Amino acid sequence: MTTAKSSLISFWQDGKMLSCRRWFISVLAYWINLNIILICLLSAGFFNGSTNIASDKAIAMEAAAKISPEIILENEIINWMQAKNAKYSRFKVVFPEDGMVHAKGLIPLGNKSVRVNILEINTKINSNLEIKPQTASDTRLNSRVKIQSIATKNSSIAAINGGYFKPQTGVPLGLLVIDNEVITGPIYKRAAISINNDGTYSTGKSDIKFYLKNRKTSLEIDNINQPRMLSTYSVIYTEKWGNTAPKPPKYGANAIVLNGKITGIYADPVKIPKNGFVLSAPMKAIEKIKQQKNLKLETKYPEYFAKSRHIISGGPFLIQNGTIFIDAKEEKLTTITGRNPRTLIGYTKDNELILATVDGRENQSVGMSLYEAAKFMQKLGCINAINLDGGSSSVMYLKGRITNNPPMTGGIPLSGILSVSLNSPIVTSENEISKM
Repeated sequence: MTTAKSSLISFWQDGKMLSCRRWFISVLAYWINLNIILICLLSAGFFNGSTNIASDKAIAMEAAAKISPEIILENEIINWMQAKNAKYSRFKVVFPEDGMVHAKGLIPLGNKSVRVNILEINTKINSNLEIKPQTASDTRLNSRVKIQSIATKNSSIAAINGGYFKPQTGVPLGLLVIDNEVITGPIYKRAAISINNDGTYSTGKSDIKFYLKNRKTSLEIDNINQPRMLSTYSVIYTEKWGNTAPKPPKYGANAIVLNGKITGIYADPVKIPKNGFVLSAPMKAIEKIKQQKNLKLETKYPEYFAKSRHIISGGPFLIQNGTIFIDAKEEKLTTITGRNPRTLIGYTKDNELILATVDGRENQSVGMSLYEAAKFMQKLGCINAINLDGGSSSVMYLKGRITNNPPMTGGIPLSGILSVSLNSPIVTSENEISKM
């Protein structure tokens, strides 16, 4: 089938025909293209024998420039939709927004089956799509609510559950960065994925370093807004943690840092100051910077996260550079290697993000092992992919409803999500143009 003919196919999604507007624009685009071909033939002397090549080229370029960018984009969208219909031909497919496709269905797994939900996102086709982590609460990390509440609050089109969290409190267990602000630090340097400033994605270990320093001294910080793992650790608690920093370690203290200097040292839980933070650390560490001024918290990212805007961690790795790579032992996640409900994230060589949930622990859908999950994401075209939180946490939200089948109706309360929202395009007024 030719490209021209294939672009005129009527798509049927949930019993609804592809919009007449797209169909009309597709026809119009090919009509314009046909006219350009005729212009080029005429200008090339195909009919009158002209040999003025420079003039011919100028005429052809002028004609091509008259094609509306909107028509070109619409054709890209239609072609993309055709490709996704072909890719997910065995699934029920819908296109909730330009640049987004949702596919749902059962796939065989040995002599069993598994239900999957896949969301593929192309921000090149729709630059108004924003992918960003969101927390259950803006004021405290020890909070959990259902995905629908977080998604509604943030006007999300779609969402999946995020990384691991402490069930008792909801505090994220692992690296979480939102708008270049470290919300929580890493645990065991587990696998993470970043949404970069230039619209690309990166994966790597959450191996970032923190320092409290000035020109004279530097104190390495072991973590930010995480439960203490060792009494020797120096941990910083910011306003994102909540109102009060936890009890300091034995032989340690809570030091309030405000305006670049320590303003008080306490042996008990202490209120976190606005526009400041609390250093909870052994006294030896506090003494090192006790008299210092102009202290600043510095974050050092590994090279693969140098362009990041948002980072969300999970673990373990599933695919690295096109090859299956599962490091569950190194990330201390050996207890989750068997078949379970899963939430997966990865991206393709064409920079398309793929989010997927896998239902499990039921007769019709048995879940996936980490290896099966890696093979699944590889088959979808991912060159890099990681595992996010799974089990009872696995849930996908799309336009007001839950698309998978979590054990609890609506999914369990979560500490955070990865959200897909639609930003309004920036419209420049004529007055603003005249000022440029």
